[in-house]
Amino acid sequence: MRADAKENYDQLLETARVVIAEAGVDASMRDIARRAGVGPATLFRHFPTRESLLDALLRSSLEELTQQAEALESAVSADDALVTWLREAVAFVRIYSGVVTLMAAALSDVNSALHTSCDNLRSAGTRLLTRAQAVGTADKNMTGSDMFALIGALGWIGDQASFSARSDYLFDVIAAAILTGRRYGVAGKDVNSTVVTLPSAPLTN
Repeated sequence: MRADAKENYDQLLETARVVIAEAGVDASMRDIARRAGVGPATLFRHFPTRESLLDALLRSSLEELTQQAEALESAVSADDALVTWLREAVAFVRIYSGVVTLMAAALSDVNSALHTSCDNLRSAGTRLLTRAQAVGTADKNMTGSDMFALIGALGWIGDQASFSARSDYLFDVIAAAILTGRRYGVAGKDVNSTVVTLPSAPLTN
């Protein structure tokens, strides 16, 4: 990639990050190009579709979240690993309004630019769930797709002004339903587990 093309690519990604954080994943592609100071043709040359732009924007965060799941598989107890990762996944989907709908659609569309990243994420979460089920601490009837759907639902709740104040409490309700034998105090804190701190930086991309 030529230096000027690389500069345009980086500028478009940085601008897209700001615009999509403000307006959600349905933000105007033409508005992104305008605010980046390039023409629409330049934008579409680098990113032919909205999904290809979002894939470039979100891929590093999706991969980081997948890697966190892999690290948690052997780092802590099965139930602590699952609830820790679940909280990180919900925090991620809250970054960009509307990303949940795109991720759900990408899972069933093998031609989607986001399919591989989303499928890897679901598989990583499924392994944590299966591990907890194997030791009897997670609902044995739940599937990885069920958990992915709950992540999306919790992300949507946190994005709604009417519900966001209760989003942490509702997370605890869902976590208690998934993980058998866990109890939560009045402040929404799990009284059975320890706090797990992930070593990686917060998900911002």
